[in-house]
Amino acid sequence: MDNAIKEALKCKIDVPIGCVIKKDGKIIASASNRRELDNDITAHAEILAIKEAQKLLNSSRLKDCEMYVTLEPCPMCAWAIIQSGIKTVYFGAYNTQYGAFESVLKLQKLANSKIKVYGGIQEVECNKILEEFFNTLR
Repeated sequence: MDNAIKEALKCKIDVPIGCVIKKDGKIIASASNRRELDNDITAHAEILAIKEAQKLLNSSRLKDCEMYVTLEPCPMCAWAIIQSGIKTVYFGAYNTQYGAFESVLKLQKLANSKIKVYGGIQEVECNKILEEFFNTLR
């Protein structure tokens, strides 16, 4: 999760969310939110990391990969994660508005997916990054 947090801290104008994907214990992809920077509503950290990993592995399937993300994925990202075949997701802060694995929805059950999901990893630190960002906007 430390590497995902480092990615989140790279965000300057976007909501600070970071994501890394590991395979065999090694980071194969990393990204931070770029929605505002790229003027692209699909440029969430998870989507960007998935695309990077798929390119590196030359496959749409990310079998035996793990994702670490600082905020519980939204429905768009959760569905992409499930469809990519990532085996395990670890997230930091719970997303009480749009969380699609635990907080609001459980898309993995709808999809009859065997994906493993673990939330609250370094939750305090992940929440602090988000709180500081939104406090500066107010």
